[in-house]
Amino acid sequence: MHEKINAEKVVTGNDVDAIMQNAADAFEKYKKVIPARRACFLEKIAGEMEKLRPQLVTTANEESNLPLARLNGELTRTTNQLKLFATMITEGSWVEASIDSGNINVTPAKPDIRKMLVPVGPVVVFGASNFPFAFSTAGGDTASALASGSVVVIKAHSAHVKTSELVFNAIQNAIELVNMPTYTVQHVVADGNKIGEALVTHPYTTGVGFTGSFSGGKALVQYSNQRDIPIPVFAEMSSINPVVFYPDMLSGSTAELASTYALSITVGAGQFCTNPGILIGIKSDAFDKFLNALAKEIGKVLPQKMLHAGIYDNYSNGLAKMLQKQDVGLLSQSSVAPAEMEVAATITTIPANKFLNDKHFAEEIFGPYSMAVLCSDKEELINVLKSLKGQLTTTIMGTDRDITEYADVIEIQHSMAGRIILNNAPTGVEVCASMVHGGPYPATTDARFTSVGTTAIKRWVRPVCFQNFKDAMLPNELKNNNQLAILRLVNNNYTRDGLHF
Repeated sequence: MHEKINAEKVVTGNDVDAIMQNAADAFEKYKKVIPARRACFLEKIAGEMEKLRPQLVTTANEESNLPLARLNGELTRTTNQLKLFATMITEGSWVEASIDSGNINVTPAKPDIRKMLVPVGPVVVFGASNFPFAFSTAGGDTASALASGSVVVIKAHSAHVKTSELVFNAIQNAIELVNMPTYTVQHVVADGNKIGEALVTHPYTTGVGFTGSFSGGKALVQYSNQRDIPIPVFAEMSSINPVVFYPDMLSGSTAELASTYALSITVGAGQFCTNPGILIGIKSDAFDKFLNALAKEIGKVLPQKMLHAGIYDNYSNGLAKMLQKQDVGLLSQSSVAPAEMEVAATITTIPANKFLNDKHFAEEIFGPYSMAVLCSDKEELINVLKSLKGQLTTTIMGTDRDITEYADVIEIQHSMAGRIILNNAPTGVEVCASMVHGGPYPATTDARFTSVGTTAIKRWVRPVCFQNFKDAMLPNELKNNNQLAILRLVNNNYTRDGLHF
């Protein structure tokens, strides 16, 4: 089950062929596993991870520089996520079963037509550098794919290989304890990009999950497009998560606002995909007061270590280039000099007309950084928002009066992101049925889907229609008696009742 691959060998394709053949064989068995047993499998993975909690968080801390408290919280989120999917597939209505009964007494005869969602097949999941648990080996992509009935091949992230191996050991234990097909989940460790290309382009791969950089996600999409049969790549890539501070909100106390956003910008060294990277407001004494308060709060934040050398270099180089630009002002930085692998939180400012003249100002600098854009009036605020590309989040900081007076501006915010937030900082992503962690390109490659929450399962399924099938031939979800008692759309009415003829 555990495949360690040398990148040079991958070029021949032999190793990937074996892995994907194993995955294809496992899928033929796993897709037939009833939902209750799949749920038991997910719960067992969570249980096996809990047994390893001390070792997992210690190892992740050593590999990522993330604090133990953060890692413990992330691990709990990950195990709860597995349990949430287990609960959902146990109930079963997520398959969207629908039935339109036939009628032979009309001309032409109306066929019996039934539909439900079915798993797609082997899925390749790329571990994320900034979330060694929640978006990696047993994270949301893996959990949702396994819940759907798809099998998974995990490409471990090089930044936390040991952590990934430990989590995979927990998955292996769960496979054996609940007697799942041997290769339901496989784990690949290799350096370089060749392994990723080989996994994505293999003919047995049916879907890809990725959380990372824009360049990384775009490369995976290009690999997919090179295939004889393209497959969906669900990549979460880049977002600066614009926050708009409306005038009436700023007329109140700004101290609490400044404290909230200083924390949001710097928590976890800013290494969150929902980090508020751009703060937008109309120039006023109140906006100046807020920015001055924010500057003081940022100055108090101690430098923090980044996840790994690659992210550290990208942040340092990106920030240096930004500070060299003529129109960018430095508002505040951490007052303590950073040590090795540490970075200083930084806030810059720029006039809106200058921001609009250079597309690079709207590019993500991944880390504890944010740019304040100073608009001269409402029209310029609208122009700034319209200039931005797709986002994971956008935030409205406004009172009831702001919401009324700036309704047209807020409408623009509604169109640009997968999650629109009112009077909360964007960092923090709740795992629940209503969450959308996605958004228009380049936030993700497909704005119709989410990578967090139970509807993340929709990425790994496809609808199949069964026409004029005998009842015994149908999946349990579509049989007349509805023995699973799931909610179905029967002749355009939702019901849990069975069909009686």
